[in-house]
Amino acid sequence: MTARLAEMTTLEAARSAEGGTVVVMPVGAFEQHGAGLPLATDQIRAEALADAVAEALPGKVVIGPGVPVGVSPHHQAFAGTVSLRPALFAAVVREYVESLAAHGWRRFLVITGHGGNNATLGTLAQELLRDRPDLELAWTPVTTLAKDSVGRMELSEISGHSGEAETAQMLHVAPHLVRHDLLAPGTTTPDELDPLARLARSVSQPTVALPYDRLSPTGVLGDPRRATAEDGRAILNEATDRIVAFIKEWLDT
Repeated sequence: MTARLAEMTTLEAARSAEGGTVVVMPVGAFEQHGAGLPLATDQIRAEALADAVAEALPGKVVIGPGVPVGVSPHHQAFAGTVSLRPALFAAVVREYVESLAAHGWRRFLVITGHGGNNATLGTLAQELLRDRPDLELAWTPVTTLAKDSVGRMELSEISGHSGEAETAQMLHVAPHLVRHDLLAPGTTTPDELDPLARLARSVSQPTVALPYDRLSPTGVLGDPRRATAEDGRAILNEATDRIVAFIKEWLDT
């Protein structure tokens, strides 16, 4: 049987809920990813990871509706970017969760391909703890699950958005959408940044939010030309293994 809720009939959905499946919801962003990657990069990567997890856990996971637009005001200077306010993004995810909870699902895992959604998902998890203690909501970014695989890559001194790791994943899961001839390095060293931008990239805490056109005129951090599909496969496999291990233990609790 399909693992996608959208492809099930209502009777199949009811049986899935009764079976105690975990609802996995891929969320992403609709934002610039430089000249070489599509606007939907983050959603594509999140969906690919959700598919891999469902394949590894047949009958234990159902893929629920995704949210293809996320919290992206920091990319608004670049054409094509669409952004939701954090409160609206949280409200949409919450409505998904509570709608499905009304039919018996109790465990939900949100996979976000976009780091800009992280703070909002953390806030939503706290709100549900207060308002719906009968539900369990977990969430995770994609790339940070694969620290070992990313650590083995040849990364620029500054790397991140649309850089080596994201491009590698797209080369693996959607190579037909990568504009290979347009892949070009963006900001790769601290010397290319103004003082505030350099400070923002040099420490993880305290955090200061900056628009991406201040970090890179092309919206790219790193050198995507270094990425390979093999690197992307390793990242996806490592992320899949970590989520699968989590869900298996979660279901045993």
